[in-house]
Amino acid sequence: MEETRPVKIQVRSLSKVFGKQPKKALELRNQGLNRSDILEKTGQTLGLSNISFDVFEGELLVIMGLSGSGKSTLIRCLNRLIDTTEGEIIIDGENIPTLGEKALLECRRRHFSMVFQNFALFPHRTVRQNAEFGLEIRGVDKVERQKTAQTALTQVGLDGWEEAYPNQLSGGMQQRVGLARALANDSSVLLMDEAFSALDPLIRKDMQQELIQLQSKMQKTTVFITHDLDEALNIGDRIVLLKDGEIVQIGTPEEILTKPADDYVRRFIEGVDRSRILTAESAMRPVRTTARDSDGPRTALHRMRDHSIDSIYVTDRDRRLIGLLEAEMASSAIEAKSETITNHLTQDFRKVPPEEPLHNLFAMFSDKSFPIAVVDEQQRLLGVVVKGAVLDELARAGEQ
Repeated sequence: MEETRPVKIQVRSLSKVFGKQPKKALELRNQGLNRSDILEKTGQTLGLSNISFDVFEGELLVIMGLSGSGKSTLIRCLNRLIDTTEGEIIIDGENIPTLGEKALLECRRRHFSMVFQNFALFPHRTVRQNAEFGLEIRGVDKVERQKTAQTALTQVGLDGWEEAYPNQLSGGMQQRVGLARALANDSSVLLMDEAFSALDPLIRKDMQQELIQLQSKMQKTTVFITHDLDEALNIGDRIVLLKDGEIVQIGTPEEILTKPADDYVRRFIEGVDRSRILTAESAMRPVRTTARDSDGPRTALHRMRDHSIDSIYVTDRDRRLIGLLEAEMASSAIEAKSETITNHLTQDFRKVPPEEPLHNLFAMFSDKSFPIAVVDEQQRLLGVVVKGAVLDELARAGEQ
Protein backbone atom coordinates (compact mmCIF):
# COMPACT_ATOMS: atom_id res chain seq x y z
CA MET A 1 0.00 0.00 0.00
CA GLU A 2 1.38 3.39 -1.02
CA GLU A 3 2.31 5.65 1.90
CA THR A 4 0.48 8.99 1.90
CA ARG A 5 1.75 10.50 5.15
CA PRO A 6 4.41 13.22 5.00
CA VAL A 7 8.00 12.25 5.72
CA LYS A 8 9.22 13.32 9.16
CA ILE A 9 12.83 12.09 9.00
CA GLN A 10 14.93 11.38 5.92
CA VAL A 11 18.07 9.28 6.33
CA ARG A 12 20.31 9.25 3.28
CA SER A 13 23.57 7.34 2.65
CA LEU A 14 24.39 7.29 6.36
CA SER A 15 27.61 5.58 7.46
CA LYS A 16 29.48 5.44 10.76
CA VAL A 17 33.05 4.24 11.20
CA PHE A 18 34.52 3.73 14.66
CA GLY A 19 38.25 4.44 14.55
CA LYS A 20 40.81 7.08 13.59
CA GLN A 21 40.91 6.36 9.85
CA PRO A 22 37.27 6.49 8.72
CA LYS A 23 38.06 7.61 5.17
CA LYS A 24 40.29 4.61 4.62
CA ALA A 25 37.59 2.30 5.89
CA LEU A 26 35.00 3.84 3.56
CA GLU A 27 37.37 3.59 0.60
CA LEU A 28 37.74 -0.13 1.23
CA ARG A 29 33.97 -0.43 1.64
CA ASN A 30 33.53 1.22 -1.75
CA GLN A 31 35.95 -1.29 -3.23
CA GLY A 32 33.65 -4.10 -2.10
CA LEU A 33 35.26 -5.23 1.16
CA ASN A 34 32.92 -6.27 3.95
CA ARG A 35 32.95 -5.27 7.60
CA SER A 36 35.22 -8.06 8.83
CA ASP A 37 37.76 -7.49 6.02
CA ILE A 38 37.89 -3.77 6.78
CA LEU A 39 38.42 -4.46 10.48
CA GLU A 40 41.24 -6.89 9.71
CA LYS A 41 43.01 -4.51 7.32
CA THR A 42 42.54 -1.20 9.16
CA GLY A 43 41.40 -1.85 12.71
CA GLN A 44 38.35 0.30 11.90
CA THR A 45 34.83 -0.90 12.67
CA LEU A 46 32.19 -0.15 10.05
CA GLY A 47 29.25 0.35 12.39
CA LEU A 48 26.80 1.51 9.72
CA SER A 49 27.14 1.44 5.95
CA ASN A 50 25.09 3.40 3.40
CA ILE A 51 21.85 3.49 5.39
CA SER A 52 18.86 5.15 3.71
CA PHE A 53 15.21 5.17 4.79
CA ASP A 54 12.33 7.49 5.68
CA VAL A 55 10.30 7.79 8.85
CA PHE A 56 6.74 8.96 8.18
CA GLU A 57 4.75 11.35 10.33
CA GLY A 58 2.92 9.41 13.03
CA GLU A 59 4.62 6.12 12.15
CA LEU A 60 5.95 3.56 14.59
CA LEU A 61 9.10 2.38 12.80
CA VAL A 62 10.98 -0.55 14.29
CA ILE A 63 14.72 -0.92 13.69
CA MET A 64 15.75 -4.45 14.53
CA GLY A 65 18.64 -6.83 14.25
CA LEU A 66 20.84 -9.12 16.27
CA SER A 67 23.59 -7.90 18.59
CA GLY A 68 26.22 -6.01 16.60
CA SER A 69 23.87 -5.22 13.70
CA GLY A 70 24.17 -1.47 14.29
CA LYS A 71 20.64 -0.72 15.50
CA SER A 72 21.63 1.13 18.69
CA THR A 73 24.31 3.05 16.79
CA LEU A 74 21.69 4.09 14.27
CA ILE A 75 19.20 5.45 16.80
CA ARG A 76 21.98 7.43 18.47
CA CYS A 77 22.97 8.90 15.14
CA LEU A 78 19.43 10.19 14.66
CA ASN A 79 19.75 12.64 17.56
CA ARG A 80 23.54 12.85 17.17
CA LEU A 81 24.50 11.31 20.47
CA ILE A 82 26.93 9.65 18.07
CA ASP A 83 28.40 11.71 15.23
CA THR A 84 28.03 10.25 11.76
CA THR A 85 30.93 9.72 9.36
CA GLU A 86 28.94 10.50 6.21
CA GLY A 87 25.39 10.99 5.07
CA GLU A 88 22.35 13.09 5.91
CA ILE A 89 19.68 12.98 8.61
CA ILE A 90 17.05 15.58 7.76
CA ILE A 91 14.19 16.43 10.09
CA ASP A 92 11.82 19.24 9.13
CA GLY A 93 14.43 20.61 6.75
CA GLU A 94 17.36 20.54 9.19
CA ASN A 95 20.36 18.33 8.39
CA ILE A 96 21.35 17.15 11.86
CA PRO A 97 25.01 16.18 11.13
CA THR A 98 25.76 19.75 10.00
CA LEU A 99 24.24 21.61 12.96
CA GLY A 100 26.40 23.65 15.29
CA GLU A 101 26.36 22.98 19.03
CA LYS A 102 23.66 25.53 19.90
CA ALA A 103 21.43 24.57 16.97
CA LEU A 104 21.88 20.87 17.77
CA LEU A 105 20.81 21.42 21.37
CA GLU A 106 17.70 23.27 20.23
CA CYS A 107 16.97 20.57 17.64
CA ARG A 108 17.15 17.86 20.30
CA ARG A 109 14.86 19.77 22.64
CA ARG A 110 12.32 20.41 19.91
CA HIS A 111 12.35 17.06 18.16
CA PHE A 112 13.67 14.19 20.30
CA SER A 113 12.74 12.40 23.50
CA MET A 114 14.36 9.10 24.39
CA VAL A 115 13.26 6.09 26.45
CA PHE A 116 16.06 3.76 27.54
CA GLN A 117 16.21 0.09 28.47
CA ASN A 118 17.39 0.74 32.04
CA PHE A 119 14.56 3.22 32.89
CA ALA A 120 17.10 5.98 33.85
CA LEU A 121 14.97 7.27 36.73
CA PHE A 122 16.24 9.38 39.62
CA PRO A 123 15.76 7.29 42.79
CA HIS A 124 15.46 10.35 45.04
CA ARG A 125 12.70 11.91 42.93
CA THR A 126 9.00 11.00 43.03
CA VAL A 127 7.17 9.69 40.01
CA ARG A 128 5.82 13.17 39.24
CA GLN A 129 9.24 14.78 39.70
CA ASN A 130 10.81 12.25 37.36
CA ALA A 131 8.11 12.85 34.76
CA GLU A 132 8.62 16.62 34.84
CA PHE A 133 12.43 16.53 34.87
CA GLY A 134 12.91 17.40 31.19
CA LEU A 135 10.53 20.35 31.54
CA GLU A 136 12.39 21.51 34.62
CA ILE A 137 15.69 21.50 32.71
CA ARG A 138 14.07 23.63 30.02
CA GLY A 139 12.97 26.17 32.62
CA VAL A 140 9.24 25.57 32.34
CA ASP A 141 7.17 27.16 35.11
CA LYS A 142 6.51 24.79 38.03
CA VAL A 143 2.72 24.88 37.79
CA GLU A 144 2.79 24.27 34.03
CA ARG A 145 5.31 21.45 34.18
CA GLN A 146 3.38 19.70 36.97
CA LYS A 147 0.20 19.93 34.93
CA THR A 148 1.95 18.61 31.81
CA ALA A 149 3.61 15.79 33.76
CA GLN A 150 0.28 14.81 35.31
CA THR A 151 -1.32 14.58 31.87
CA ALA A 152 1.51 12.33 30.68
CA LEU A 153 1.26 10.11 33.78
CA THR A 154 -2.47 9.74 33.15
CA GLN A 155 -1.79 8.73 29.55
CA VAL A 156 0.46 5.87 30.68
CA GLY A 157 -1.88 4.70 33.47
CA LEU A 158 -0.03 5.99 36.54
CA ASP A 159 -2.78 8.03 38.18
CA GLY A 160 -2.44 7.73 41.95
CA TRP A 161 1.29 6.94 41.88
CA GLU A 162 2.53 10.53 41.56
CA GLU A 163 4.16 10.67 45.01
CA ALA A 164 5.70 7.19 44.93
CA TYR A 165 9.42 6.64 44.44
CA PRO A 166 10.95 4.38 41.76
CA ASN A 167 11.92 1.66 44.27
CA GLN A 168 8.23 1.29 45.13
CA LEU A 169 7.30 0.45 41.55
CA SER A 170 7.50 -2.69 39.45
CA GLY A 171 9.74 -2.76 36.38
CA GLY A 172 6.80 -2.16 34.08
CA MET A 173 5.63 0.81 36.13
CA GLN A 174 9.13 2.28 36.16
CA GLN A 175 9.23 2.07 32.39
CA ARG A 176 5.88 3.83 32.26
CA VAL A 177 7.44 6.69 34.21
CA GLY A 178 10.25 6.88 31.65
CA LEU A 179 7.67 6.92 28.87
CA ALA A 180 5.65 9.62 30.65
CA ARG A 181 8.78 11.77 30.99
CA ALA A 182 9.36 11.47 27.24
CA LEU A 183 5.73 12.29 26.44
CA ALA A 184 5.75 15.29 28.79
CA ASN A 185 8.57 16.83 26.78
CA ASP A 186 6.16 16.92 23.82
CA SER A 187 8.91 16.38 21.28
CA SER A 188 7.96 15.52 17.73
CA VAL A 189 9.85 12.19 17.70
CA LEU A 190 10.04 9.48 20.34
CA LEU A 191 13.17 7.29 20.32
CA MET A 192 12.91 4.01 22.24
CA ASP A 193 16.10 1.98 22.61
CA GLU A 194 15.35 -1.61 23.67
CA ALA A 195 12.81 0.01 25.99
CA PHE A 196 11.10 -3.23 27.08
CA SER A 197 14.08 -5.60 26.98
CA ALA A 198 14.69 -5.51 30.75
CA LEU A 199 11.11 -6.52 31.58
CA ASP A 200 9.90 -10.05 32.20
CA PRO A 201 7.96 -11.60 29.28
CA LEU A 202 4.43 -11.03 30.61
CA ILE A 203 5.03 -7.39 31.54
CA ARG A 204 6.81 -6.88 28.25
CA LYS A 205 3.76 -8.09 26.31
CA ASP A 206 1.55 -5.77 28.34
CA MET A 207 3.82 -2.80 27.63
CA GLN A 208 3.79 -3.60 23.91
CA GLN A 209 -0.01 -3.55 23.87
CA GLU A 210 -0.10 -0.33 25.87
CA LEU A 211 2.34 1.27 23.43
CA ILE A 212 0.13 0.19 20.50
CA GLN A 213 -2.95 1.69 22.19
CA LEU A 214 -1.09 4.88 23.07
CA GLN A 215 0.20 5.17 19.52
CA SER A 216 -3.29 4.78 18.06
CA LYS A 217 -4.44 7.75 20.16
CA MET A 218 -1.43 10.05 19.89
CA GLN A 219 0.04 9.16 16.47
CA LYS A 220 3.51 10.05 17.78
CA THR A 221 6.36 9.54 15.32
CA THR A 222 8.31 6.76 17.03
CA VAL A 223 11.53 4.89 16.27
CA PHE A 224 11.73 1.70 18.32
CA ILE A 225 14.89 -0.44 18.62
CA THR A 226 14.65 -4.15 19.39
CA HIS A 227 16.44 -7.44 18.81
CA ASP A 228 13.18 -9.36 19.29
CA LEU A 229 11.41 -10.31 16.05
CA ASP A 230 8.07 -11.05 17.74
CA GLU A 231 8.15 -7.61 19.35
CA ALA A 232 8.98 -5.96 16.02
CA LEU A 233 6.17 -7.80 14.23
CA ASN A 234 3.73 -7.00 17.02
CA ILE A 235 4.20 -3.24 17.30
CA GLY A 236 5.77 -1.99 14.07
CA ASP A 237 4.02 -0.20 11.22
CA ARG A 238 7.20 -0.99 9.27
CA ILE A 239 10.45 -2.75 10.11
CA VAL A 240 14.02 -1.89 9.11
CA LEU A 241 16.01 -5.11 9.43
CA LEU A 242 19.77 -4.67 9.87
CA LYS A 243 22.67 -7.08 9.51
CA ASP A 244 26.34 -6.13 9.97
CA GLY A 245 25.53 -2.44 9.78
CA GLU A 246 23.57 -2.67 6.53
CA ILE A 247 19.87 -2.73 5.71
CA VAL A 248 18.71 -6.17 4.62
CA GLN A 249 15.03 -5.35 4.17
CA ILE A 250 12.47 -2.63 4.86
CA GLY A 251 8.79 -3.50 4.91
CA THR A 252 5.59 -3.98 6.86
CA PRO A 253 5.43 -6.99 9.18
CA GLU A 254 3.33 -8.76 6.55
CA GLU A 255 5.84 -7.99 3.80
CA ILE A 256 8.72 -9.26 5.92
CA LEU A 257 6.85 -12.53 6.52
CA THR A 258 5.46 -13.12 3.05
CA LYS A 259 8.22 -11.61 0.87
CA PRO A 260 11.56 -12.14 2.66
CA ALA A 261 14.36 -10.42 0.79
CA ASP A 262 16.90 -13.23 1.10
CA ASP A 263 17.87 -16.41 2.94
CA TYR A 264 19.00 -14.44 5.99
CA VAL A 265 15.52 -12.99 6.41
CA ARG A 266 13.94 -16.41 5.76
CA ARG A 267 16.03 -17.91 8.56
CA PHE A 268 15.21 -14.94 10.76
CA ILE A 269 11.44 -15.46 10.50
CA GLU A 270 11.45 -19.22 10.97
CA GLY A 271 9.06 -20.30 13.72
CA VAL A 272 6.96 -17.14 13.68
CA ASP A 273 3.22 -17.68 14.17
CA ARG A 274 2.18 -16.14 10.87
CA SER A 275 -1.52 -16.27 11.69
CA ARG A 276 -0.95 -13.54 14.28
CA ILE A 277 0.83 -11.26 11.82
CA LEU A 278 -0.84 -11.88 8.47
CA THR A 279 -4.11 -10.05 8.00
CA ALA A 280 -7.46 -10.47 6.32
CA GLU A 281 -6.16 -8.41 3.42
CA SER A 282 -3.52 -11.03 2.65
CA ALA A 283 -6.16 -13.77 2.33
CA MET A 284 -8.84 -11.58 0.77
CA ARG A 285 -10.24 -12.57 -2.62
CA PRO A 286 -12.24 -10.46 -5.07
CA VAL A 287 -16.01 -10.74 -4.68
CA ARG A 288 -17.29 -12.97 -7.50
CA THR A 289 -20.51 -11.00 -7.75
CA THR A 290 -22.70 -8.72 -5.68
CA ALA A 291 -26.29 -7.52 -5.80
CA ARG A 292 -27.46 -3.92 -5.59
CA ASP A 293 -30.02 -2.80 -3.05
CA SER A 294 -32.22 -1.72 -5.95
CA ASP A 295 -32.22 -5.21 -7.48
CA GLY A 296 -35.27 -7.43 -7.48
CA PRO A 297 -35.14 -10.98 -6.06
CA ARG A 298 -35.13 -12.61 -9.52
CA THR A 299 -32.06 -10.59 -10.58
CA ALA A 300 -30.20 -11.49 -7.36
CA LEU A 301 -31.13 -15.17 -7.64
CA HIS A 302 -30.04 -15.21 -11.29
CA ARG A 303 -26.60 -13.87 -10.30
CA MET A 304 -26.27 -16.53 -7.62
CA ARG A 305 -27.11 -19.31 -10.08
CA ASP A 306 -24.67 -17.91 -12.68
CA HIS A 307 -21.83 -18.07 -10.14
CA SER A 308 -22.93 -21.30 -8.41
CA ILE A 309 -23.31 -19.67 -4.99
CA ASP A 310 -26.15 -19.84 -2.48
CA SER A 311 -25.77 -16.37 -0.96
CA ILE A 312 -24.77 -12.94 -2.21
CA TYR A 313 -23.60 -9.72 -0.55
CA VAL A 314 -25.73 -6.66 -1.23
CA THR A 315 -24.31 -3.15 -1.56
CA ASP A 316 -25.58 0.32 -2.32
CA ARG A 317 -24.49 2.42 -5.29
CA ASP A 318 -21.33 3.48 -3.37
CA ARG A 319 -20.48 -0.18 -2.71
CA ARG A 320 -21.24 0.15 0.99
CA LEU A 321 -22.23 -3.22 2.42
CA ILE A 322 -25.90 -3.40 3.40
CA GLY A 323 -26.48 -7.06 4.06
CA LEU A 324 -26.45 -10.60 2.71
CA LEU A 325 -29.14 -12.36 0.73
CA GLU A 326 -29.52 -16.15 0.83
CA ALA A 327 -30.93 -18.04 -2.14
CA GLU A 328 -33.76 -19.41 0.01
CA MET A 329 -34.80 -15.88 1.02
CA ALA A 330 -34.62 -14.71 -2.60
CA SER A 331 -37.04 -17.51 -3.57
CA SER A 332 -39.35 -16.53 -0.72
CA ALA A 333 -39.27 -12.92 -1.91
CA ILE A 334 -40.29 -14.05 -5.39
CA GLU A 335 -43.20 -16.04 -3.96
CA ALA A 336 -44.20 -13.00 -1.90
CA LYS A 337 -44.01 -10.90 -5.08
CA SER A 338 -41.53 -8.52 -3.50
CA GLU A 339 -40.07 -6.03 -5.95
CA THR A 340 -36.86 -5.45 -3.99
CA ILE A 341 -34.62 -7.52 -1.77
CA THR A 342 -33.97 -5.01 1.01
CA ASN A 343 -36.55 -6.51 3.35
CA HIS A 344 -35.14 -10.02 2.93
CA LEU A 345 -31.51 -9.43 3.90
CA THR A 346 -29.76 -10.95 6.86
CA GLN A 347 -27.10 -9.36 9.05
CA ASP A 348 -26.04 -12.79 10.32
CA PHE A 349 -22.58 -12.68 8.77
CA ARG A 350 -19.11 -11.49 9.75
CA LYS A 351 -17.25 -8.45 8.49
CA VAL A 352 -13.73 -7.32 9.37
CA PRO A 353 -11.31 -4.53 8.44
CA PRO A 354 -8.36 -5.37 6.14
CA GLU A 355 -5.90 -5.32 9.05
CA GLU A 356 -7.74 -7.98 11.08
CA PRO A 357 -5.21 -10.71 12.05
CA LEU A 358 -5.82 -14.05 10.35
CA HIS A 359 -5.86 -15.95 13.63
CA ASN A 360 -9.05 -14.07 14.60
CA LEU A 361 -10.85 -15.27 11.49
CA PHE A 362 -10.94 -19.01 12.19
CA ALA A 363 -13.63 -18.69 14.86
CA MET A 364 -15.73 -16.42 12.65
CA PHE A 365 -16.70 -19.01 10.07
CA SER A 366 -20.26 -20.09 10.85
CA ASP A 367 -21.94 -23.41 10.10
CA LYS A 368 -23.44 -21.77 7.02
CA SER A 369 -19.92 -20.94 5.84
CA PHE A 370 -20.69 -17.46 4.59
CA PRO A 371 -17.50 -15.82 3.34
CA ILE A 372 -16.22 -13.14 5.70
CA ALA A 373 -16.69 -9.66 4.25
CA VAL A 374 -13.69 -7.30 4.30
CA VAL A 375 -14.77 -3.66 4.54
CA ASP A 376 -13.00 -0.33 4.83
CA GLU A 377 -13.78 2.48 7.28
CA GLN A 378 -16.69 3.62 5.12
CA GLN A 379 -18.09 0.07 5.14
CA ARG A 380 -17.33 -0.37 1.45
CA LEU A 381 -16.95 -4.00 0.43
CA LEU A 382 -13.31 -4.65 -0.53
CA GLY A 383 -13.39 -8.42 -0.87
CA VAL A 384 -14.17 -11.64 0.96
CA VAL A 385 -12.26 -14.30 2.85
CA VAL A 386 -13.20 -17.96 2.69
CA LYS A 387 -11.84 -20.55 5.08
CA GLY A 388 -9.74 -22.26 2.45
CA ALA A 389 -8.05 -18.97 1.56
CA VAL A 390 -6.91 -18.52 5.16
CA LEU A 391 -5.33 -21.96 5.13
CA ASP A 392 -3.79 -21.35 1.70
CA GLU A 393 -2.26 -18.05 2.77
CA LEU A 394 -0.67 -19.59 5.86
CA ALA A 395 0.64 -22.49 3.80
CA ARG A 396 2.22 -20.15 1.24
CA ALA A 397 3.79 -18.04 3.96
CA GLY A 398 5.24 -21.16 5.51
CA GLU A 399 6.90 -22.05 2.21
CA GLN A 400 8.70 -18.70 1.92
